[in-house]
Amino acid sequence: MITLKLDLGERGYPIHIGSGLLAQADLFAPHVRGRHAVIVTNTTVAPLYAEHVAQSLASLGKQVVTVTLPDGEAYKNWQTLNLIFDQLLGAQADRKTTLVALGGGVVGDMTGFAAASYMRGVPFVQVPTTLLAQVDSSVGGKTGINHPLGKNMIGAFWQPSAVLADIGTLQTLPERELAAGLAEVIKHGAIADAEFFTWIEANIDKLNARDPQALTWAVQRSCEIKAHVVASDEREQGLRATLNFGHTFGHAIEAGLGYGEWLHGEAVGCGMVMATDLSARLGFVEPALTARVRALVAAARLPVKGPALGEDRYVDLMRVDKKAEGGDIRFVLLNRLGQAFMTSVPDDDLRATLRAGV
Repeated sequence: MITLKLDLGERGYPIHIGSGLLAQADLFAPHVRGRHAVIVTNTTVAPLYAEHVAQSLASLGKQVVTVTLPDGEAYKNWQTLNLIFDQLLGAQADRKTTLVALGGGVVGDMTGFAAASYMRGVPFVQVPTTLLAQVDSSVGGKTGINHPLGKNMIGAFWQPSAVLADIGTLQTLPERELAAGLAEVIKHGAIADAEFFTWIEANIDKLNARDPQALTWAVQRSCEIKAHVVASDEREQGLRATLNFGHTFGHAIEAGLGYGEWLHGEAVGCGMVMATDLSARLGFVEPALTARVRALVAAARLPVKGPALGEDRYVDLMRVDKKAEGGDIRFVLLNRLGQAFMTSVPDDDLRATLRAGV
């Protein structure tokens, strides 16, 4: 097992990475201190792993309740969030109750938002079971739900007490979900570590084949990068915004098609190609880098051409973005492989990228 630390002072926490972690009660013990634990999962993950986690918690003498949510981005809303609150209130959960997010990014985001909101804040533990959640969404304390007009526009910063990333759960992931997670792995290399990007290019076949050693390094290096960024800029005032490389285009795709039509990682993968194309149009990088990013995204079995939403629709959707300021759309772009920055862009260049679809 590998253990990293996200350094946020008293609110810092460990990130454990390895196989068989769900059955290791000692990893849960320091972070589930009250008598009650509430596992929040979904209809896909619950039959696979909920009982393993429940047994670990029960062995610590905890009273365990499981909340099973419908699966999918389409359910990341107020109605589904209320299912968690209904269970907490019905079980008379108190401020020492710990929530355990067992699932992918949707489960993690909603469980964290519920933890931030219930009684104005209770502890929670992230137990991510998808590659995307293990390398990205489980780390950093961003929580929230979607709104029909914008993705993740309603939420809170609320850090978990710990992250337990069990690499073994990736063996049951559908192919499409695995590919979606690879988008965020690629992103970390593109914005922060050119050598890691090159390693991904060399090992993409192993990652596609779920080689445990390759997956472990992909998760570890991604978490190292994200932990460093979050420790430097927890509330996304500057550096942390670069983690949104490809996301302004990607969120527009998700909202424009309807949440769940494309997976988040699929939209981000395509969005990274579009963002690199825009970087090249503005002269920050050579066009060859666009081709390189496109080739790797395609090798990860992700889409590289955006859906035909229409230029105006894309622009309207991108104006409803957390990075927008006064209606001015701001993008995370590359000025070289491994280094990203945020800027506004001329409308003509943005529309050229949208027309190209890349």
